Amino acid sequence: MQRLSLCNSMHLKHRVMGPGSGIVAMLSGWIAIAVVGLGTSSGQSLDELADGQRDATEAIQAALNESHGFVELPPGKFRISRPLVIHLPDDGPFELRGRATSTLQMFGPGPAIRIEGTHFKSADPAGFSEQIWQAERMPTLQGIAIEGKHAQADGIEAVGTMQLTLSRLHIRKVRHGVRLVENNRNILFANCHIYECSGVGILYDDVNLHQSNIIGCHVSYCGGGGIVSRGGNVRNIHITGCDIEGNMSPDQDPTANILIDCRGSEYGTAEVAITGCTIQHSDAAAGSANIRIIGQSDPTVGGVSNREGNITISGNVLSDVKTNVHLESCRGVTLTGNTFWMGFEHNLLVTKSSHIIMGPNNFDRNPRYAYGHSQDAKNRILIQDCEDCTLVGIHISDINHDQPAVTLQRCQRMNVSALTILDSEIGLYLDDVSSSVFTGCLIRNSRSSDRAQRLVVAGGFDNIFDASLQP
Repeated sequence: MQRLSLCNSMHLKHRVMGPGSGIVAMLSGWIAIAVVGLGTSSGQSLDELADGQRDATEAIQAALNESHGFVELPPGKFRISRPLVIHLPDDGPFELRGRATSTLQMFGPGPAIRIEGTHFKSADPAGFSEQIWQAERMPTLQGIAIEGKHAQADGIEAVGTMQLTLSRLHIRKVRHGVRLVENNRNILFANCHIYECSGVGILYDDVNLHQSNIIGCHVSYCGGGGIVSRGGNVRNIHITGCDIEGNMSPDQDPTANILIDCRGSEYGTAEVAITGCTIQHSDAAAGSANIRIIGQSDPTVGGVSNREGNITISGNVLSDVKTNVHLESCRGVTLTGNTFWMGFEHNLLVTKSSHIIMGPNNFDRNPRYAYGHSQDAKNRILIQDCEDCTLVGIHISDINHDQPAVTLQRCQRMNVSALTILDSEIGLYLDDVSSSVFTGCLIRNSRSSDRAQRLVVAGGFDNIFDASLQP
């Protein structure tokens, strides 16, 4: 039978002893239910398996299967060799909890924990069966550490879930920290540490997923990207108050701390807010970016190509990569109130996009950061092959290379106003730009230079310049 024993901290612990009957215990004002049939060949308690030496897979899986929805792991290290499966129709609603000192060490391939639900529809209330609300809603994992001990070990995988809640988790040395597949809805990540993965920290893997919040998390040093959405049908990602850094490797393909790649999908990823985060490192990786959004999803009605977007990037601190923000084939992105520095190739690179609002942002070169090779950072802004965009209130200084501070190339119907461009060899460079308006700009270089130019215009037609840009 499963015997519930009281430990010193007044929590319940499981002991697996063989077939028996259920027990109901009342402790500290709440009821814990233990269910029969947890027989294992070891007859050992989870406490006895918390040494990290003996395989605890069978015992933990038995506890998950027979717990009627709640398992708390005692302190210690638990060696597992295959995924622990929480099958919500049978086991839920479910919470698996640790005490921050409970560690799962995954010695086999696949996720340490796989959560399986049966909801493969939207979040529209009309699409839910009563089964979801009775047995599958809000599966919760909290207070657990997961360590990978196999090259193909992942942290957590979720499929078919509704309201998955991941809180106070520590995931380290796995391939992918959290992998979301097939269909999920209304996911909440909060206060999690995802560190040093060989793959991706949080991976939206060709998933159909609307409504997910990532709040107050550290996602760091994952070689394949920090938060990555590839393909799928993804809407309503909110990333806020996170520290996201170093999620790229010199030995892997170019990636980003936050990467959204809509290619190969009819729907892509859209309706995203990235707010109030520090996002940084590392310029040592080829093609590295802090935020990279490739919005070109597959053609739909009439074979018309789509540019995904409806994205807000606001109030972030961005530094120390090849390109701080890279937007390609996007429509409807608002970029405002951010602080940029140490973009070794570009602070901002926007290509093949439209309806991009680049509002007040600070692109400074602060002498406080004049160490190492920081002076090699070009910090340029390049807007290329774009139309119907607004640049207003951008402040950029000290572009001390031969390249222009701000370049617009092959663009049309651009509204550019109130730019402040200081102490740069070439302030504003317009190459084949047409049908655009330039007003109220301050472009000054206080350094003596025979090559200094405020404005260079090459080609283009039907542009309007106000007095601020006259000789």
